[in-house]
Amino acid sequence: MKINPPLHLLDKKSVKFGGGAVILVIMALLPRFVSSYSVEVMWNALFYMMLALGLNIIVGYTGLCDLGFAAKFAVGSYTTGILMKSFEWNFWATLPVCIVVSALVAVLIGAPTLKLRSDYLAVVTLGFAEIVRLTANNLQITGAASGLSNLRNTALFGMRLKGTTHWYYVFLGLVLLFIFISYRVRNSRFGRALSYVREDEDAAQAMGVDTTKYKLYAYMLGAVLGGLTGSFYAAKMASVAPGTFNFNQSINILLVVILGGMGKIPGVVVGAAFFALFPELLRSVPNISIPGIGEIKVADMRMLFFGILLVIVMITRPQGLWPERRKHSGKGLEAKK
Repeated sequence: MKINPPLHLLDKKSVKFGGGAVILVIMALLPRFVSSYSVEVMWNALFYMMLALGLNIIVGYTGLCDLGFAAKFAVGSYTTGILMKSFEWNFWATLPVCIVVSALVAVLIGAPTLKLRSDYLAVVTLGFAEIVRLTANNLQITGAASGLSNLRNTALFGMRLKGTTHWYYVFLGLVLLFIFISYRVRNSRFGRALSYVREDEDAAQAMGVDTTKYKLYAYMLGAVLGGLTGSFYAAKMASVAPGTFNFNQSINILLVVILGGMGKIPGVVVGAAFFALFPELLRSVPNISIPGIGEIKVADMRMLFFGILLVIVMITRPQGLWPERRKHSGKGLEAKK
């Protein structure tokens, strides 16, 4: 006997899909109606969405504390950059190598360290990120402090990607791909195991979940997504420089995940958009005149106002702008009462 889902659940799904379709159409048509600078700002938002979706698998799904995600991003960028610059590879041919290298690096770092927890793991990931940055800053093959430049072999079937608009659509497609992967992971048996590890690692291990193995798989998947983002970033910018992968970059990516709501895919996307777009919106705010103080140039102090707003958001929405709902059983609710 077939049981049809309740009508209110169908309505919710229809609203979600309808809203998502409308947003997608707006984003697809946006470059036709705005300036090239606005398209560049939107591309930056898509770039942070990709990085945040990769880190969300490690931090949001698994509950690991990673303060060095910029290192995964750097591995992908330099893999593509070295192959394009030193060996004259086409950009698209570097992507499989980038995936393999990112996964191998994640195994080399994660296998001996993922048994650590909380602060200890944070220190290890932070140290790994600094090792990658300093190594890239001193090797000749990576261009040392100057980095790699003139990476322009991006032709595909005779068409070369050029201009911000082309890359905007490429990154929009990649964001949709990363969202699809994130949902597939979350709704799979693998994703459920990660949620058990996040909620209570000891209890998950007692129930037979190989916590170290699942944490390593999550770490590898997050590293691969970060590495792919780095590859496309290198191709879009046509250059790679070690200053891009500093500690501040890792903190910015982690901030996006926490701001949006750890583990919540739409929340992470909203957090990335908020982080990338709001400071730019403050550029157009007119100056404010305050009696006794004088004129305040909002555009010049936009990061100060943005920081104040972040503090307000974290106080009023400590779980993020769009937090994940945690399901509780009836017994648990009764026990709380």
